[in-house]
Amino acid sequence: QVQLVESGGGLVQAGDSLRLSCAASGLTFSRYALTWFRQAPGKEREFVVSISWSGGGTFYGDSLRGRFTVSRDNVKNTVYLQMNSLKPEDTAVYSCAAGVEREIADPTDYLEYDYWGQGTQVTVSS
Repeated sequence: QVQLVESGGGLVQAGDSLRLSCAASGLTFSRYALTWFRQAPGKEREFVVSISWSGGGTFYGDSLRGRFTVSRDNVKNTVYLQMNSLKPEDTAVYSCAAGVEREIADPTDYLEYDYWGQGTQVTVSS
């Protein structure tokens, strides 16, 4: 049984930092690209960042590079999202998703992914 479990969300003030984690089990972690999406209330799901199986390739959503940094540990089967200089507009539920990397044509398309976590809430107050 595949599980992705996110953690690290919370309520912070604008300008603060958070590090989200997504721990995976039940899959061959190193075969999978891992991607973070977010969804704010009343808005569509938004692509945040994707990281290749090796960690050597990353692809960020528009305007997020520079504030957000993704990394992964294939020994711990965990992907991380370091978020700095948080803004109120970053408020959303952040979810991680896993997809077999060689099968993904468009990493920004949530339909490309096989497995999802339940999400973790990030709230940034002004």
